[in-house]
Amino acid sequence: MNEFELIHRYFDRPAQNAVLGVGDDAAIVRPTPGFDLHVSVDMLVEGRHFLAGVDAAALGHKTLAVNLSDMAAMGATPRWVVLSVALPHNDEVWVAGLADGFFALADRYKVGVIGGDTTRGPLTLSVTVFGEAPAGRALRRDAAEVGDDVWVSGALGLGAMALREKLNGDLMLPAEVFTAGSERLEKPEPRVELGQGLLGLAHAAIDVSDGWFADFGHILARSNKGAELWFDALPTHPWLAERRAVYPELIAAGGDDYELAFTAAVSNREQIVALGTKLGVAVTRVGRVLAPEEGVTLVDAAGKPVKLKRAGYDHFA
Repeated sequence: MNEFELIHRYFDRPAQNAVLGVGDDAAIVRPTPGFDLHVSVDMLVEGRHFLAGVDAAALGHKTLAVNLSDMAAMGATPRWVVLSVALPHNDEVWVAGLADGFFALADRYKVGVIGGDTTRGPLTLSVTVFGEAPAGRALRRDAAEVGDDVWVSGALGLGAMALREKLNGDLMLPAEVFTAGSERLEKPEPRVELGQGLLGLAHAAIDVSDGWFADFGHILARSNKGAELWFDALPTHPWLAERRAVYPELIAAGGDDYELAFTAAVSNREQIVALGTKLGVAVTRVGRVLAPEEGVTLVDAAGKPVKLKRAGYDHFA
């Protein structure tokens, strides 16, 4: 296959919600009146963001999921994406698997694939996603308020746990624990519905991709706030929970979680718990927002500081 045959065979499908999709020099979309347009881009590079030899369909899923997670963090509804792929060689079976995984998730969220590019090169996938939220209502990192509860969805550390086992083999994970971690690492579930439901309930939000402690730190920095954060309250897999003190970085700073960390007024606690129950997504209070002069502390159940060797994933390390 040449470039155009590859695009036509695997990526040229009718685009949902678009005036004009794949096949022209530019796509045409028509945003909903009264909504703000949200735009985000993520790039996944073999050896940096995923391991060589990963299942193609799972990689297709993750390539889109990490972008939908960015929309979820702002309470936006994902509408359109453009996909660019650099391939070291033309493997039709592999490309078909990638496309299947990508479009399965796109179809689930009615996201239109409206363009992109392909070329030969080191295996790299880049997605730009466009979403919408009611004008002026988006969840933003700079909106945390003193007195807010700090929340996180789902469970932390599963992806990091599986990745460490794949790379080092030193955790000696039981088979079922390794399977659960690998599923989270390779096929994360973006919390799109949760983000949408938090509009009007939460103040600030971010998706947890590079490690909870580092990512939530971006909210505090942008909001100019301090916080007391409760390490022992961080939700995780039972296997990791029993070894919380031994592997704190896997839970608090591991990355590849794609959960939502957010802040909200104390008065909204019951509504947030009810939203999580309705969606089947656990939501856990893990701290409180303080005035900036009070600083940021991560403490255990006894109030003692918890020290992390690193705060999160460094893309240039």
